[in-house]
Amino acid sequence: MTTAPAVHATGVYKSYGSHPVLHGIDLDIRPGTVFALLGPNGAGKTTLVRILSTLVPPDAGRIRIAGHDPATEPDAVRAAIGVTGQFSAVDGLLTGTENLRLMADLHHLPHDLGRLRARELLDRFDLSDAADRRAATYSGGMRRRLDLAMTLIGSPRLLFLDEPTTGLDPRSRRHLWNEVRELVAHGVTVLLTTQYLEEADQLAETVAVLDGGRIVAQGSPAHLKSLVPGGHIEARFTDPGDLDAASTALPDALPDPDSLTLQLSADGVPALRRMLSRLDEAGVAPVDVSTRRPDLDDVFLALTGGPHTRKVPQS
Repeated sequence: MTTAPAVHATGVYKSYGSHPVLHGIDLDIRPGTVFALLGPNGAGKTTLVRILSTLVPPDAGRIRIAGHDPATEPDAVRAAIGVTGQFSAVDGLLTGTENLRLMADLHHLPHDLGRLRARELLDRFDLSDAADRRAATYSGGMRRRLDLAMTLIGSPRLLFLDEPTTGLDPRSRRHLWNEVRELVAHGVTVLLTTQYLEEADQLAETVAVLDGGRIVAQGSPAHLKSLVPGGHIEARFTDPGDLDAASTALPDALPDPDSLTLQLSADGVPALRRMLSRLDEAGVAPVDVSTRRPDLDDVFLALTGGPHTRKVPQS
């Protein structure tokens, strides 16, 4: 049996006045997965999230969220989703408990259930000790955790996270990552927009690169990395004579006499074995060998930001 997508969108267009923002976006997001949208500022990420979460209408396109049409069934869509935006929705004048109870009331949860959910989420996000403090006294990481807890008060099946870890320290960021993984393990679908490429690499099953309002590449992180050249192997020596001998054995490699290194444009274990075999035949042994494969930083730089942007195959 085929499972319906959590998000299905075809041909989504949006302009503000004479300024086009989205140019025919197509998306299919499987339930219980993390789908990441990468892109520079102004690429259209937040606009797309706002459209999918019923906050603004598209100019054209067909959309289904959890099987519902946002244009004709906005209440059904809103009942299925939660949204954590770039800017915290936490009320600093209220305590952590009061913020969560307010959200429970807005979701029309029964009184006792709302209070129970608030206590559960405070405990889950390690905020119980600060529950009765005004949120204005919370650290940035605590406010972000409270913000996410407020989004989860209604038990959404689909969660939109729009750059959720911007400004967080590494420890708080990883704490939030663990919470996202836990949600997905329990069947929640997450659409994540981020400029932290490690975040997408760590969390997402599928990544779409958005640039100038268009998806220029889409696939798993491993697939996207395979599209960008740049992997190499570097061998380091302690003696200039060894570097010269290695250069003779590997004429395609690029020597650097200043750092006594030799760089070979190649990738993978077979290439590394061939390199070491040739060096062994030449009677030279490097003191260190390292490999570097393209990462999502390389993908981001290669595919976004200007006239060099190129469309690449999608998986």
